[in-house]
Amino acid sequence: MSNLELAPSVMRFYGETVNEDSRLRSSADGRMELARTQELLRRFLPPAPARVLDVGGGTGIHAEWLVKDGYDVALVDPVPRHVEAATAVCPAVVGDARDLPEPDDTFDVVQLLGPLYHLPDPADRQRALAEASRVAKPGGLVAAAAINRYASLFEHVTYAHLHTERIHNSVSKILETAVYDGSRGFTLSYFHRAEELVEELVASGLVDVQVFGIEGPAWSLVKAAEQQPGEGPTDELIASAMDAARMAEPYPELLAASSHLLAVGTVPASSADRRP
Repeated sequence: MSNLELAPSVMRFYGETVNEDSRLRSSADGRMELARTQELLRRFLPPAPARVLDVGGGTGIHAEWLVKDGYDVALVDPVPRHVEAATAVCPAVVGDARDLPEPDDTFDVVQLLGPLYHLPDPADRQRALAEASRVAKPGGLVAAAAINRYASLFEHVTYAHLHTERIHNSVSKILETAVYDGSRGFTLSYFHRAEELVEELVASGLVDVQVFGIEGPAWSLVKAAEQQPGEGPTDELIASAMDAARMAEPYPELLAASSHLLAVGTVPASSADRRP
């Protein structure tokens, strides 16, 4: 991915194939992810109308609720199809997380709720986090999401095909390498361990870094219920899984069971403490 280009599978997947909004709005685990992301971010967001930069913000699904909450939101995404849709929600431009088209010290909050998924090169992830820190104000918040290293293991059980040779071998490779090559179904992706995500934010100069399991340890039960014949997971099952996510927060060993991770950190208030 030289010259700040994204892998072709990433651009093709989001530009032509998938509608990410549909996943987050209609699937049971997607709705859990969206609701829990809102819940977690609202704990750390400064009061509105703080300025928020939504990096890799897609069609604006997170920008939408932030705007409704009163925040001044701008969005950057590499996929023109996304940006065209997002302009109905907030100002949006085509851009890359590794080279943000924004001046230093501009935003109270910078969120990367997708870019780290598709940057398997650690230097690219560090560049994206450095850019987020650069455009955030001193004392500002940076929030970064990641796909959990073990998410595919749980997910493919819900589809009841992990035991097949092709899926077994594919998931085994993800567990060994942390990378999916995007050859089938999904796109080029990187899968984080929780401690690794924290280390990357700390290495970028952020302080007071915390990490959370977004959907928590019971999300795959909800997804499995959705895959079975019938009406799908009940409201009670989803509510219990959401409560499990909250109850799991004090126990870092349970982070490995969540589908996605969310790390939050603060830009040092003193410019002398900020890393180049």
